Amino acid sequence: MAALGWLTPRRRSATARSVLAGEASAEAARKSSQETATPEEPEFPVIGDDKAAAFFDLDNTVMQGAALFHFGRGLYKRKFFETRDLARFAWQQAWFRLAGVEDPEHMQDARDSALSIVKGHRVAELESIGEEIYDEYMADRIWPGTRALAQAHLDAGQKVWLVTAAPVEIAQVIARRLGLTGALGTVAESVDGVYTGRLVGEPLHGPAKAEAVRALAAAEGLDLARCAAYSDSHNDIPMLSLVGHPYAINPDAKLRRHAREQDWRLRDYRTGRKAAKVGIPAAAGVGAVAGGTAAAIALSRRRR
Repeated sequence: MAALGWLTPRRRSATARSVLAGEASAEAARKSSQETATPEEPEFPVIGDDKAAAFFDLDNTVMQGAALFHFGRGLYKRKFFETRDLARFAWQQAWFRLAGVEDPEHMQDARDSALSIVKGHRVAELESIGEEIYDEYMADRIWPGTRALAQAHLDAGQKVWLVTAAPVEIAQVIARRLGLTGALGTVAESVDGVYTGRLVGEPLHGPAKAEAVRALAAAEGLDLARCAAYSDSHNDIPMLSLVGHPYAINPDAKLRRHAREQDWRLRDYRTGRKAAKVGIPAAAGVGAVAGGTAAAIALSRRRR
């Protein structure tokens, strides 16, 4: 206030009041902004919460593309099926990729084709081959962003499970390689360690995933309201709706719309999404076309 000494008393008093008014207004604004600011999102996942776990879809959520696509490439390379089968396999894969819809008749045909490929082979053989195929085709296709999300749950001391319509043997290989707790997947029937060419029940898809998560949570003593689930597909809305922390990862259009309506968290790690959605990868060649169908879109898939 000393700097105001040259002013007349009246002007000095008016200026002082202006300064005080300005300071008071600034202080009030500062306090108001602190009180009305959006609170920071609480820490998640919560460290040490043993009633929480995380459930991750596999295809296009954890891994770029379909696990069965890559698995089929490996089976073709190992001559599990012949070149003459490619035409039938290829049109199934092309329909699935270009139409982007689930036609029950097409998916049943694809599933039957896939099961016929493994019929008569030993479970141990497929498990061993799965380890090799992971190194050849899958390891470099894990989304780093989703991998980091899974690791955050692990670092918090929580269990992390893959939940996929892919065969459970493939899912377990991937879960083990990523250091996850385990995997829920479609079970192909085997007798004395040999595949019969039939499924046990139905593929782990859509509502079946939700039921599997519900059953696992009950067995593990989990509180689903404190759990998280991650998926790219609208088919997994039943599973995502079960948990308190649903995430849409690389979502399809229907899931993106639903997630926005429900105020779910979204993460998208893709680039060139339209190019990825349409067309069979050019670099994959004949083996990839075979794979995209062969082990086939669905040793149970019906799209996830």
